[in-house]
Amino acid sequence: MEKDFGLFPNENDSLAVELKFAEYNNWRELLERTERIVCNDSLPKITIENDSLIKRVYFKNPCWEEVICVLTKQRNIIQIHNDTISKYDQLLYPLDSLGSVLRRDFENNGKVPSLSETSEKLMFAISYDNDWIERLPVTLKRLTKEYEKVTDSIVLKVWLNEKLETPPPPPPPDSLE
Repeated sequence: MEKDFGLFPNENDSLAVELKFAEYNNWRELLERTERIVCNDSLPKITIENDSLIKRVYFKNPCWEEVICVLTKQRNIIQIHNDTISKYDQLLYPLDSLGSVLRRDFENNGKVPSLSETSEKLMFAISYDNDWIERLPVTLKRLTKEYEKVTDSIVLKVWLNEKLETPPPPPPPDSLE
């Protein structure tokens, strides 16, 4: 059985370029290669195989040569750095909490300001300092499994990224006086 996560209906796998981990010495090299792929109008992807299932994850990184800034509200991003999940509210969660974190964002529908506005805007930014060759496939397996369980969808937005530093939340209104 095969599943494609992040391949949108208007996209074609013939434009995809496989990222082979053995070709990169560090996380930065992988990110640079990912950017070169998207800047050449292609889709970077990683294939994860186990037993009877082949999962392909297509990444949605932007081409920074063509874009000055991508405006994505922090509340719509779930960060996974070194297998730790963080959100705009700056709380940290272990990777095995991914299902509950994901469910909370999907069910929010814009009510809580620190959670995703809508499920369509939710994206995942994955980064590592080290040991990424062993850890990234495990993270992607868990992410695809939990995402599909919560959403029953394979339309997944994942960026490979450097760790995003989340700005502190604004002070409460009464402390501004």
